[in-house]
Amino acid sequence: MTGIEELVGRIEALQRRDLEAWIAEELVAPREEAGALVFSEMECARVRLICTLRYELDIEAGALPVILSLLDQLYDTRQQLMALTAAVAKQDEAVREAVLRGMGE
Repeated sequence: MTGIEELVGRIEALQRRDLEAWIAEELVAPREEAGALVFSEMECARVRLICTLRYELDIEAGALPVILSLLDQLYDTRQQLMALTAAVAKQDEAVREAVLRGMGE
């Protein structure tokens, strides 16, 4: 878990006021532990992504919620496809072949 100060220190371009705004806008969701906000590795990666979008790609702040929502949907779909792939792989060969044939239609 990473605190705000550590995160701001780790990411060169990140400004504390921007991070606080992203928390207020619920673009990132740190947890509270012992009265301090801390970020999981996943949330740290999300902050890095937002920094890239905002500072390097110059994406407007108002577009961030839309972009992040679409990326979240894409991630969820990927997780579902991975679970489906694993479930199909556990089936016998006839079922796997039927699924593959069905995908070709």
